[in-house]
Amino acid sequence: MRRGEILEGVVQRTDYPARGIVEAEGRLFEVKGTLEGQKVRFRVNRKSAARSEGTLLEILERAEAEQSPDCPHFPACGGCSYRTLSEEAQISMKREQIRRLFASDLEPEMKGTEGKAEDMPGDAQDLKPVYEGILSSPAYDGYRNKMEFTFGDAEKGGEIQLGMHERGSFFNIVTVDQCRIVDGDVQKILREVLLFARESGLPCYHRTGHIGIFRHLLIRKAFRTGEILLDLVTSGQGEGLRENSAARPDEEYRENTEKETGELNFQDLIDRLLKLDLEGEITGILHTVNDHVADAIINDRTDLLYGRDYIVEKLLDLSFKITPFSFFQTNTMGAEVLYETVRRFVGDTKGKVIFDLYSGTGTIAQILAPLAEHVTGVEIIPEAVEAARENAKLNGLSNCEFLCGDVLKVVGELQRKPDIIVLDPPREGVNPKALPKILAFQVPRIVYISCKATSLKRDLISFRLAGYRLLRLQAVDLFPGTPHVETVVLLSKAER
Repeated sequence: MRRGEILEGVVQRTDYPARGIVEAEGRLFEVKGTLEGQKVRFRVNRKSAARSEGTLLEILERAEAEQSPDCPHFPACGGCSYRTLSEEAQISMKREQIRRLFASDLEPEMKGTEGKAEDMPGDAQDLKPVYEGILSSPAYDGYRNKMEFTFGDAEKGGEIQLGMHERGSFFNIVTVDQCRIVDGDVQKILREVLLFARESGLPCYHRTGHIGIFRHLLIRKAFRTGEILLDLVTSGQGEGLRENSAARPDEEYRENTEKETGELNFQDLIDRLLKLDLEGEITGILHTVNDHVADAIINDRTDLLYGRDYIVEKLLDLSFKITPFSFFQTNTMGAEVLYETVRRFVGDTKGKVIFDLYSGTGTIAQILAPLAEHVTGVEIIPEAVEAARENAKLNGLSNCEFLCGDVLKVVGELQRKPDIIVLDPPREGVNPKALPKILAFQVPRIVYISCKATSLKRDLISFRLAGYRLLRLQAVDLFPGTPHVETVVLLSKAER
């Protein structure tokens, strides 16, 4: 068996996140994008004593649990990879994935004793962590309150598209105007903006040559209020594009693009969007200029074209002002399930000082604030911090403060001593250099919310070494149709 060899095998199980374990030729291979029970053909790309990997080439036989996909864009779209599974099958699979991932962490700390936890005296039983399974999202379809669509083409030189990256492709874009995880208003807006872009005669931004105009479309919709905010992201509309022209060797493409660049008729776009028959209401239309090379929405400058630059969403009886680039959970109703779990794990907050680190727009801080003595939120994105401060005023909360900066730097400068710390870091987890500063507070309780369970798994090692033990673990299916879950753990400082 050698690298590049083509093998066939059956997926024995699917580990988090969407990593199929395939048995072939007496070995186990990790093949991404597969489901338990499928028979697949794959190419060996890594083989070692510690780990063997393969790249999926073809699904030869579907798994028994699979059904016909309920999305017309599947499997071309690289967004939802679990659309061939029922909601019940997804929940069951994710529940077991998280259980397996944290199996060693869920073993009771018997401190030299032997036997099962339920056979131990009461004190020993208390050491057994509790896995509470997974909670479903209240909505399986149409749950996304934010989408970032990309302009591009399905083939080089083809008609402009607007949607998601084609599965396995960095360049090709699939128009997803019937996407199942957004509602009808978002679908209508996508179609209209795409029509506007096509009729303008201007090209999409080319990610190799860094030439072109249309880059992204960001849409946010508040499910409780129906307010809609959209942001058309373009390059600098010709200014500075010629400076980057040497990045692409295709002279004909570059010359044609330079001839086509010009001004966009934003008033036409506004008029067309406001005439759409929507269930919600467009309260803001923005235009963002992004001339960065990275294929991501980076704000060089944002102009307000219509209305206001934010929407207001209601969550657990609180109101939140959401700006274009500030963090807010993308599943509003699922977020309520998640934050109720956080509130349950945090427990009694009366008279407590709470730190909410990686606080975003201050959602968790304000949910915990009503009974707390004081809540301090720390967030690195200035726009999110400003929104959090305004949200606290909007909700009449005077015991919240929000500081702007990197948790690594700010946490060591905080003067208050917290009773409880809540962590909701980005996907990569807590900065390893920030962990010692957080642990130095020696708080009795820490609640950690993770959108990437493997990052949480890694960070639990540091907490354990610092004397914390895992008490409770709860998964929340915040992203139906995808491999992703939110995971919440309660950590308690062990008494010595």
